[in-house]
Amino acid sequence: MSVRWDRTEMNRRSFVGLGAAAATGVLLEGPWTRVLAQESRGTPGATVQTTAGRVRGLLQNNVHAFKGVPYGASTAGARRFLPPAKPQSWTGVRDAFELGPRAPQFYGGEPPEMAVVDPREALGEDCLVLNVWTPGPGTGRRPVMVWLHGGGFSSGSAGYTIYSGQELARKHDVVVVGVNHRLNVFGFLYLAEIGGARYADASNAGMLDIVAALEWVRDNIGAFGGDAGNVTIFGQSGGAGKVSTLMAMPAARGLFHKAIIQSGSALTGVPRAAAARTAETVLMRLGLSSSQLDALQRVQVEQLLEATRGAGPGGGGGVQLSPVVDGRSLPSDPFEPAAPPLSADIPLLAGTTETEVTFFGGAQLGPIDHATLHAQVRQTLGVDDAQADGIIALYRKNRPNASPRDLDLIIQTDSSNFRRGVDTEAERKAAQTAPVYMYRFTWYSPVRNGELRSMHCMEIPFVFDLVDAAKEMTGTGQERYQLADRMSRAWTAFARTGSPGHSGLPAWRPFTASERATMLFNTECRLVNDPYREERLALAGLPQGGRGGRGGGGGGA
Repeated sequence: MSVRWDRTEMNRRSFVGLGAAAATGVLLEGPWTRVLAQESRGTPGATVQTTAGRVRGLLQNNVHAFKGVPYGASTAGARRFLPPAKPQSWTGVRDAFELGPRAPQFYGGEPPEMAVVDPREALGEDCLVLNVWTPGPGTGRRPVMVWLHGGGFSSGSAGYTIYSGQELARKHDVVVVGVNHRLNVFGFLYLAEIGGARYADASNAGMLDIVAALEWVRDNIGAFGGDAGNVTIFGQSGGAGKVSTLMAMPAARGLFHKAIIQSGSALTGVPRAAAARTAETVLMRLGLSSSQLDALQRVQVEQLLEATRGAGPGGGGGVQLSPVVDGRSLPSDPFEPAAPPLSADIPLLAGTTETEVTFFGGAQLGPIDHATLHAQVRQTLGVDDAQADGIIALYRKNRPNASPRDLDLIIQTDSSNFRRGVDTEAERKAAQTAPVYMYRFTWYSPVRNGELRSMHCMEIPFVFDLVDAAKEMTGTGQERYQLADRMSRAWTAFARTGSPGHSGLPAWRPFTASERATMLFNTECRLVNDPYREERLALAGLPQGGRGGRGGGGGGA
């Protein structure tokens, strides 16, 4: 008996937003079809026994890929908002050839260069699925790398082509797992305060999904050739916020052994009172009372999403849908006022890109003159003319070849929560016992006449060694391959040993409060102690450390 995954639960065009990516006309059927076709190539490969039943993968370039494997039951109907349950077992062999559904969400907001690597797979509440790439099922004890996708806590999936573990598994002998889980209102609506006994555990469902996926890894990954005793969680943007949150969750303790955060953080969670107000707002928008939560489980997916329009990491529209400090699943703020003691023994690799803000639709990317730079710095930092001149002079001294627009975008990034949040987490983690390693990605892409520079998400295809799958982002230059080799080797070395150092890089010392050793990734890779120290201290000396740009956990792919 062969079981096929039903990919028609919800049309993949549902909920397409009118963001910048869609408006460009890039998101046509062509790119989606191309991405989906690439994902389904291969020949039937090995069959592996899991705790729920047997799955058969695809053999693709000597790597076994298993896609859409259930790690939890459907979250629809009576399971909506509640903690995940084990998947229903099956008989026979289930073909794991295609991506499973992603969580219901709005589309849009990515730049077109990122949007073309999004397969727009089916949306649905039966979304507790994962993908596995392994060089050899049933053989070996390889390091396991579990990828948590970006998109804040509201969008995205593990299905993007640049999240494929194909090359990491093939070239570096690791097992890679990508996880889908509940998002936005489905994953983070907090009902524990108002729902009575039935909904007492209706909190942080999306994070508990990830814990369930890590439990699946613990129980099953050995059959795929992985070592359940050597698991690294890594994620970018919102995925980095998920990694940060897991480090403070008791239920995740012992399920991972190393952590990587890329361009995102989660210093604090949503307070219970604010989360309860969000629930009340959603109910009000739907015309329901707190005594009608069972009816809330029957509301159409589209209606639930519409009731959360305007949600954001800062609580836009009165709606905050991200991890809640509920005192149970998340006992306290993850990294405030210190790194979580729960994960004091977990080594950390962390970093950012030089111009994170060039990813976002509101960023101005064209040339500017010095007067405009001056006005921009005043607005970004909330400073007077003399302070703006002083900040610009510092940045220009240390970057003599940077254009006024380069300086503007770097200053915006340095003052944003992307940079400040990651730096703060690294500083606080370095005060504990396990080592911390810091990096900064400074390579500039040539695409779009160089306007994107080192945008948010730009390092991802280098980490996964998939630069040719992301030519729209990276261009086609030969120098990409060496940088991708160096970065992917660093990430997999860290997963294997807890240190990212390897023969292709300068000696990489841990980050400490005194030295702040940071690896600068570019065509030439350098380890520098406290890079751009003067600028960092100047911004820190401003009121509130400089008025920030965008948050570190809310945006991204």
